[in-house]
Amino acid sequence: MPTQSLFTRAVWLAFILVTLYVCYFSQLGVIGLIGPDEPRYAWIARDMAETGDFITPRLYGQPWFEKPPLYYWGAAICFKLFGVSEFAARLPSAIAAAMGTLALAWLAWRVYGSATARWLLLLLPTTVGMIGFSHSAATDMPFAGTLTCAMVAAGMLIGAAPFAPTAGSTATSPSPDHSMPLFSFRNRTTLLTAALFGFFIGRATLAKGPAALILCGGAAFFWALLTKRWRDTLRLLHPAGLIIFCSSALPWYVLCAYRNPDFFRVFIIEHNFKRFLTPEFQHIQPFWFYGQVLLLAFLPWTAALIWALLVGVRRLFQKAPLGPFTTFLLSWAGFCLVFFTISRSKLPGYILPAVPAIALLLVRSIAALGPARKWSFVASSLLASVFFAAGFFEILRRDDQILKKAAAYAPVIELLFAALAVANFLLALGFFFRRRNIAILAAVAPILAMFALLNDALLFTPVSAQSSRYLADQLRADRIPPSALRVSGIKRATLYGLDFYLHAELQEWNSVANREVWLLTTSHTSCANIPATLTCENVWERPAGSDSPQLLHLTPIH
Repeated sequence: MPTQSLFTRAVWLAFILVTLYVCYFSQLGVIGLIGPDEPRYAWIARDMAETGDFITPRLYGQPWFEKPPLYYWGAAICFKLFGVSEFAARLPSAIAAAMGTLALAWLAWRVYGSATARWLLLLLPTTVGMIGFSHSAATDMPFAGTLTCAMVAAGMLIGAAPFAPTAGSTATSPSPDHSMPLFSFRNRTTLLTAALFGFFIGRATLAKGPAALILCGGAAFFWALLTKRWRDTLRLLHPAGLIIFCSSALPWYVLCAYRNPDFFRVFIIEHNFKRFLTPEFQHIQPFWFYGQVLLLAFLPWTAALIWALLVGVRRLFQKAPLGPFTTFLLSWAGFCLVFFTISRSKLPGYILPAVPAIALLLVRSIAALGPARKWSFVASSLLASVFFAAGFFEILRRDDQILKKAAAYAPVIELLFAALAVANFLLALGFFFRRRNIAILAAVAPILAMFALLNDALLFTPVSAQSSRYLADQLRADRIPPSALRVSGIKRATLYGLDFYLHAELQEWNSVANREVWLLTTSHTSCANIPATLTCENVWERPAGSDSPQLLHLTPIH
């Protein structure tokens, strides 16, 4: 492969940096905190920043042991550095996404070469799954990012990936000698790799708990089962890695359990074992749930993913040999998929740790098998482009009939369909040229352009209204004191958001008021069914047929 000029490398670097910034870091604060989780996690992080207690997570002053503290620590630090905002609350997820992507791209470069690494750096960040979770104030991306870094180190440590680049690089670091003692203390590369593995698996354990150890251990087990290299997997127990893991992860667990006697019962039993083994948390989904999640998560490259899956299955039936690194990636992604499919509680974010491994398998398939199977790849991409283009024009023509209640979101959906159609078309077109690496540059461009237009599109849709931010702003503008505000029939997500933005735990209305109060309600409560001991005034009138809240001003009659 010819050496690239300095100018060409600079262009690739600039495009990669722009892609990482646009997909992971831009517009973190455009939409207010949404759903029940974002405002709750942000509240806990703000509480840590305000009280200085980084051991016991607290929600409304009470210990909250649903998740370990890694996300809370990151968000609390960001609040202190940048102030309390949506940008600061979501920044830890964006950093974790970038960190995991760069670590995996570095490994792809060492194993497969620079072309595959470049494809990964442009394809993975532009997937819907990575964009969405990198813009979420939640624990999913910090867990996936740190676990990806741990798996990169694990792949090197057990010998699934070489210590030295193997695809045209000039580095001369030696590959591990598997005839030497199991735990080498003289090889600096091995020591550093073991230490990095211990550190990042410790961070992942602080992000979501024992799931990190289960996912990593399960992937290593099945890799050893398929390759018959059982001895090599024991290198994951290198003393250097164990010491770093114990010193980085265990202190918080010990201190939190010491201060809170019910910690292990609540966290380990209820939020880990019960969440996995029972439907107690009401996240029940069919066994094929994560299949559809992955298809959506890999948009706009879903057609390429299906193509790679079919080609890969065909090669397996032809008994094509699998290298140790490909087996490692398959074990990593496959175990994650099976493990969370077995779980009785299923949420889209659970499968996120499998996405990086699947993405690397995908780009490797495109780079290695795409030229030989050009026509099938082009056909799949063009078919996807036609599908999204047809959807775009159909929604443009009859958005109110097709989208129905979601018709107000038409500008954003139309923009998304147009970007997906153009991206797949340019990806297919690029394979007709000699320099196929240009295909990914052309395909990513419309995705980046979509972000430039997305901010304006959001201003004309009710997407932002899903957050309680603007409702809280309206309450503050009307000078409604949170201590005198009561709620009735408010959705859980809206209530948690109001609590965060108003910095108060709002109380439920109990039909009794011995002082002036304001009642925020989306229920059937109105002045007609307010007790006669209170005067009632409509401050905000709810439009007919709307589920938007109304505000009532209640004053006791003396």
